[in-house]
Amino acid sequence: MHLGKTLGFIGAGNMAQALIRGLIETGAAVPDDIWASARREESREHVAKLHGVHPGDNATVVQHADVVVLAVKPQIMDKVLRQVGPAMTGKLVISIAAGVPIEAIERRLHPPARIIRTMPNTPALVGAGATALSAGEHATDDDLAIAERIFTSVGKTFVLDETQLDAVTGLSGSGPAYVFLIIEALSDAGVKVGLSRVDAQALAAETVLGSAKLLIETGEHPGMLKDKVTSPGGTAIAGLHTLEAGGLRTTLIDAVESATRRSRELGEEFLRKLG
Repeated sequence: MHLGKTLGFIGAGNMAQALIRGLIETGAAVPDDIWASARREESREHVAKLHGVHPGDNATVVQHADVVVLAVKPQIMDKVLRQVGPAMTGKLVISIAAGVPIEAIERRLHPPARIIRTMPNTPALVGAGATALSAGEHATDDDLAIAERIFTSVGKTFVLDETQLDAVTGLSGSGPAYVFLIIEALSDAGVKVGLSRVDAQALAAETVLGSAKLLIETGEHPGMLKDKVTSPGGTAIAGLHTLEAGGLRTTLIDAVESATRRSRELGEEFLRKLG
């Protein structure tokens, strides 16, 4: 379904380009609906040529957009908002900046600001993303539906309270890094026991992909699916014993907790800088 809105991307990095590509491929927008800015002019022109969208500086993008997507790094968010914040009055503002609270964005916009904060992850680059969305106080149901449609073009969406977004950052936002480390370790293990690097990595990646698909499509608890693999006195239970002895479960829980805590700290630091 076509959104019927003009979309402006401030920042044209990998995630912004994934969204632009997804919007066009799913028919939610056509290239003529989309404006994109980047810090360097050559980057703007590259994105325009690649996707057929309109290039422009930040002010031009905001001027033409009904929906402004803030696709910039948290470190430069305040600078961008100071520059174009006053021009975003009446527009729907969607942020993908990790750790930047809605309150912080509101401080740089004229109230009442319609803001939706999101936390996508990098599998969005291949249309398999998981994105959490949280609506600000003044965002409407229609605003949330628009944001959901944008991010559904690159994967699945989950509407949550903003208080949960730091946890989302720790789990699914940072999660691909954990999974890549697991795949790399499985691949190394495959090489150690005699497989070629190419075969080991392919088998490890397909095993993770297939296991996730099996879990999603069956809807079964992961513990139940684990038990179906582990026959008495077999190979899987021997491997699981080693993983439990090595503390894999505890380590992953600690990793998510640590990343969640860091996301919360970054948000607090951002608010303190605003004064």
